[in-house]
Amino acid sequence: MRFPTVLFDLDGTLLDTGPIILASFRYATRAVLGREIPDEVLMAGVGGSGLRAQMAEIDADRVDELVRVYSDHNGPLHESVEVFPGIETVLSRLADEGRRLGVVTAKRRSSVELAWSHVPIGRYFDAVVASEDTKAHKPDPAPLLSALAQIGDGRAPAAYVGDSPFDICAAHAGGLHAVAVGWGGVHSDQALRAESPHALVHEPLDLLDVL
Repeated sequence: MRFPTVLFDLDGTLLDTGPIILASFRYATRAVLGREIPDEVLMAGVGGSGLRAQMAEIDADRVDELVRVYSDHNGPLHESVEVFPGIETVLSRLADEGRRLGVVTAKRRSSVELAWSHVPIGRYFDAVVASEDTKAHKPDPAPLLSALAQIGDGRAPAAYVGDSPFDICAAHAGGLHAVAVGWGGVHSDQALRAESPHALVHEPLDLLDVL
């Protein structure tokens, strides 16, 4: 196998959460700020440094309120979340081959656990690094390196699979093989290619060919 260790982003990579993220951003900014913000502005930072940092970019003076309203709206929407078709087949195959798998996400751990309660794929992962687990966040490689340390396979070739430019930058910075996926619905192929991933795939089962 090329990569004994494979790390995954969560939102937009394993879970089809783009629509609920956008819905909650729209709701929070309308409710708190009373104005319409273009979707491309709301979604530009998704997958990077986390919700608080994203809200600070929108309105630094009302971050706490924006985060609270977003979270209250977003939590119940997880009941409708699904994995992308083919993802569970990929995870099962990689696990059966003896790969060590991990998740590195900008989600808070409570949100990860909420997602797992509706989409029970957590059993496949040897490590989960959430937003509060490291001081630095993607595109810094610290969360990826933390996951590798938890898995205990830091010297083995590893890959990171994600749907955002922040994922690709973090993989490059951490010395991991950077695999971009084009099914997340948040970031364009053009934005992903601009960060020079080692591979860009558009169907989950194609991951088996590049990993």
